[in-house]
Amino acid sequence: MDRKELGQRGEDAAAAYLERVGMTVVERNWRCVSGEADVVALDGETLVIVEVKTRRSDAAGSPEEAVSPTKQKRLSRIARHYVAHAGLDGCEVRFDVIAIRPIGTDRALLRHHRAAFY
Repeated sequence: MDRKELGQRGEDAAAAYLERVGMTVVERNWRCVSGEADVVALDGETLVIVEVKTRRSDAAGSPEEAVSPTKQKRLSRIARHYVAHAGLDGCEVRFDVIAIRPIGTDRALLRHHRAAFY
């Protein structure tokens, strides 16, 4: 499985997980001038921008560590664009990170970090 397919499978797993825990996925791979949000969801009335990181191993660091301060700033800009695009001015926004590490053909370890940064 190549890197792109691994990432897509991770995003599919993350979206399915979010729906299982009661969140509503409203966008996947939403793009704007500032970049892309892997998943945009609603947790009640809170808008959640979800960064999904899938890694085969921790050799280059954990998936969570890949969400650098630079990436966090980019996601904040993307969130502002999404809020304006969707007409959600004034809504609460949260940034979550979902880290996924495959542990078999059809199994993976998934860690959900709510409010991972601000």
